[in-house]
Amino acid sequence: MASASHRRPRAPRKRRTALVSAVVVAAVGLLLSLVFALRPGGAPDTVRTAAGPGDHGGPRTAPTAAKKTPAPKAKPEPSRASPGPTRTPTATPARPSRPAPTPRTSARPASGAAPLAGRVKPGVTYRGIATHYDAADGDGACSYGPSPDLMVAAMNHTDYETSAACGAYLLVRAANGASVTVRVTNECPLPCAPGQLDLSKEAFAKLAGLSAGRIPVSWSLLSPATSDTVSIRYKTGSSRHWCGIQALGHRNPLARLEVRTGGGWQRLTRTGYNYFLSPDGTGCGGSLRLTDIHGERLTVDGVPVRPGVVQPTRVQFARVM
Repeated sequence: MASASHRRPRAPRKRRTALVSAVVVAAVGLLLSLVFALRPGGAPDTVRTAAGPGDHGGPRTAPTAAKKTPAPKAKPEPSRASPGPTRTPTATPARPSRPAPTPRTSARPASGAAPLAGRVKPGVTYRGIATHYDAADGDGACSYGPSPDLMVAAMNHTDYETSAACGAYLLVRAANGASVTVRVTNECPLPCAPGQLDLSKEAFAKLAGLSAGRIPVSWSLLSPATSDTVSIRYKTGSSRHWCGIQALGHRNPLARLEVRTGGGWQRLTRTGYNYFLSPDGTGCGGSLRLTDIHGERLTVDGVPVRPGVVQPTRVQFARVM
């Protein structure tokens, strides 16, 4: 009796055909996928359409990569190796300077024009009261002696300023428009107020009747025209060991009097009676240097010690307009 066979039975031919068909379909699908992947644009039309702004069927999908804005083109820099023509800057013409203003007699002097002035300064109009007194021969606290005319005034104690006002020429004006020029030769003691002038009767009469007694006035400093020169006088009792020195006839108020020493110039102290003192005799009989309130200096040589004698010089301060 024949035995049963142990070999596996062959698969039916129908199952083999189905397997071959599946493999073929898979291969065709793979081939189609490669074709779509290799198309220009790198993505199927369905994906590009879904990302477009016209798709209202569902939520909008952001693109996978933001669209880059092209960077602005940079301006080409000039080549350093071959620079263009060099432009030479044209100098801007300077504006012409204005001419200096012409000084005027009525204008206030510029600041510093009278650096050595005391209370009485040029270009300033002072206001006060004018009274009158009997000036006799015109002598007074300034120790000038008799005056060639009686157009003189006594300055109030404050503005007299330890004889700094001595010899100053003043233009005095009254409210009625009358005016007179006077020279300060005396001091009006207290209660004369700052700004007050005590005029000689002769000068006061140029402004108003003597019966008026007191009148309001304004006054200002003058630098008068004169042909006179400065004179020097040594005080009575002066010698080589002690002396008092006085300047007379100066056009502008005197600010300093100095004597020459071996080490230069030495300033002397001014007294209330208008002499400059050298208590130890320094410079007595030697060279002198005079300075007015505007800073101008005059040097006088060879004035001997001759007490009480007026000795003319050949110098005078410049007129200040």
